Amino acid sequence: MRSARGCGRRWLRGFPRTGCAAVALVLAVTACGGRLTRIPAPENGAVAVDSDAALEFQKRADGFYLRLAHRRFNTLETFNDFVLRDHFQSPDLFFDYYADLAQALTDNHFDKSRPFGVRLEAFLFEDASTARVQVRFEGWDGRPLRPGRTELLRLDLWDWADGTWWLHPGKL
Repeated sequence: MRSARGCGRRWLRGFPRTGCAAVALVLAVTACGGRLTRIPAPENGAVAVDSDAALEFQKRADGFYLRLAHRRFNTLETFNDFVLRDHFQSPDLFFDYYADLAQALTDNHFDKSRPFGVRLEAFLFEDASTARVQVRFEGWDGRPLRPGRTELLRLDLWDWADGTWWLHPGKL
């Protein structure tokens, strides 16, 4: 077996080391089931924020989205989940978001309105108090005679207010 130096694979021979690294990155992402998608940047561009603020936001957003995996969205148990509701400033905002997400899962033919995977793919800050999140929902296709998977790529908006990051339903 050849060494990793210079990649050592016949089909990569001749690539400079940076080319090998780029190809390795693409292969690693593809092998892990990820897709190289970009979150649309806002019209005014994105801003850099303090790493502590970004980490705090990511922890809160991850907590919300991980809670959505393996949950049926057409049941009262999920609708009445107080942890999910805690990510919205008011019950009405939660109702709007929940109804929109449940409808999107139905429109994308998720079996039993249940995603088996929810992954926060990217986020960017429009300013210090507004973040856009790209999240991918994956599930089994619930249509008859259509085995396989289905997915939903969604953009959500989060706002910083009163010392907390809140999910804000609505169109971007």
